[in-house]
Amino acid sequence: MIAASVFNTLYRHLFFSALAVSLPWVGMAQAHAAVPAELPLLHAMFQDHAVLQRGQPIRVWGSATPGQDVRVALAGSRGRARADGEGRWQVSLPALPAGGPHRLTVRSGQRTQSLEDVLVGDVWLCSGQSNMELPVRRSLDADSEIAGAAAPTLRLLTVPQAASVVELDTFQTAVHWQTVSPGTLRDFSAACFYFARELQKKVAVPMGLVSAAWGGSRIEAWMSTAALRAEGRHDDGLDALALYARDPADGARRWGEIWQRWWQQRAGVAAVDKPWNPSQAPVGQWRKAPAALGAWEYWGEPALADYNGMVWYRTTVRLSAAQAAQQATLELGAIDETDMTWVNGRGVGSAYDPGSGRRYVLPPGLLRVGDNSVVVNVLDTYRDGGMNAPASAYRLSFGDGTSVLLQGWRYRAAPGDGAPPSAPWQTAGGLASLYNGMIAPIGPYGLRGVLWYQGESNTGESGSYQALLKTLSRDWRTRFGAALPFLVVQLAGYGMPPTHPRESGWAGLREAQRQFAYEDPHAALVVALDIGDRYDIHPPNKQELGRRLARAARALVYGQPLAASGPVPVSARREDDTVIVRFAEASEPLLAYGADTPVGFELCGAAPGSCRYATARIRGQEVVLHGPLEQPATRVRYGWADNPVVTLFDSSGLPAGPFEMEIP
Repeated sequence: MIAASVFNTLYRHLFFSALAVSLPWVGMAQAHAAVPAELPLLHAMFQDHAVLQRGQPIRVWGSATPGQDVRVALAGSRGRARADGEGRWQVSLPALPAGGPHRLTVRSGQRTQSLEDVLVGDVWLCSGQSNMELPVRRSLDADSEIAGAAAPTLRLLTVPQAASVVELDTFQTAVHWQTVSPGTLRDFSAACFYFARELQKKVAVPMGLVSAAWGGSRIEAWMSTAALRAEGRHDDGLDALALYARDPADGARRWGEIWQRWWQQRAGVAAVDKPWNPSQAPVGQWRKAPAALGAWEYWGEPALADYNGMVWYRTTVRLSAAQAAQQATLELGAIDETDMTWVNGRGVGSAYDPGSGRRYVLPPGLLRVGDNSVVVNVLDTYRDGGMNAPASAYRLSFGDGTSVLLQGWRYRAAPGDGAPPSAPWQTAGGLASLYNGMIAPIGPYGLRGVLWYQGESNTGESGSYQALLKTLSRDWRTRFGAALPFLVVQLAGYGMPPTHPRESGWAGLREAQRQFAYEDPHAALVVALDIGDRYDIHPPNKQELGRRLARAARALVYGQPLAASGPVPVSARREDDTVIVRFAEASEPLLAYGADTPVGFELCGAAPGSCRYATARIRGQEVVLHGPLEQPATRVRYGWADNPVVTLFDSSGLPAGPFEMEIP
């Protein structure tokens, strides 16, 4: 489990660019309906300045009048299709070598669409959370990088941030392939751009960069519903999501029941403790909240002054027969950060949206004459927590335009470990939400590979991350190609260095990333541990990250004779009273920076908490370890902390990555 102090800072800062998005749930299920004839013939992925993937059949698709013939021409190649009953069509053109510019032309009936300046080269999808999203303007030396922007055969496309409860055929807002200029580069993904710029020094072909990233997103949001269902651990959430897609009010009710079960299973919660239930006597100490509400840190309560955690709020509102009979919306001003809300014991909504208001449409018949209960459970992990808008922002609004304020709130803090589950329709924290809104719209567009930089939002569940990463890769390979390469960025260091061995969710997640790359023949790991920033979860040195990504691509994808990363541990063995770790794929010799011997190694026994720092010395491609353990070591670890001090490199300047390994 991630340390609470790091988690509290992390959870909020991951969202530096994750703006609140209003999701058009209602009617979204009809997103696949027939497309009006006036829309472009070509799908939105096909624009002027596009890059198409070389060396493989080129899939081109779009919409036309149902039943009408469609003719496609590109660089001397031609294809033909007929639009189906919903107006969809797709053509596969022969593979082309790198080159261009070309013109892509589509004709159907009296309509023609032509694209200019189309290149053929390698297309890379850059995805993940905020460290992939971080733009060039926030990277090192940003002003000069932007002012000197010039890369005539690099093209940029940023996928609009959008979440959906169903798979979308196209993007919710316009997209454009753009040439590189100071105006287009400043807000584009820094890691993605620096990678391609470096790669083009050795692979001189046009490159198209598709950035699809969302700060603070969890890996589950990037996987399809089918993949998550097959993964087998999300059935309750997926069932609620499917219900929500058909009927948001019923989906919210179902999710409220799931949340209630989570609460009842929480450590220290009594069976009779059901704060959402208006017919049950309240359990625990409920205190009167200030009439003005606002963030709980400013209530003058010492216990809440620096409190990051969960607080229950409840109140009652008396309604007349006329009010109770009307359509009603619960308006909850600003809430920071996550809420689960009940009215009269029924779940009506849940969202993660720091500092933003909620509007929950109540189902008919829920309100009643007389007293009605409103209960809001709020989780905040950073600061300014709770219902932090003025009291006048919390109300019930009725169909006739009138409203009634919600007043007389009482509260109860609920400290303890463990965060509640995220509602499956949430944007960055939901299930399949970003796959549906940002990956599915890309369609079967040809790709050379994927850059994946994500994991900070999953460090609390590092034990399951390797399986999730396997599921994600299988899922995307189903869409984009069975042998699709994945370049996985291992999490950079963040936080204060440790003073003694300890457990670390960040280290555990890095190990899951390492194991995934080790076992997958079409994946490579990019170590970023040493280029992190203890004070900034978004380290700005994306240029060096780009160089390492390019090196990994050259080795994995282009077959160039160099190691994909720095020293890789391959074995551990006992030798007399020492433990020997052997490394491979390193540019000889191994080096220790800043000292005669490397630091960061630990030897561990079988018991929890038994790890101790080991003294180490380099012997060729091996590191010899001595430790103070009373019993023989059973495991060896290296760099096992959120932000460890590590000094083992090879002669190319690349670091050995963190790892944990059993000693046979």
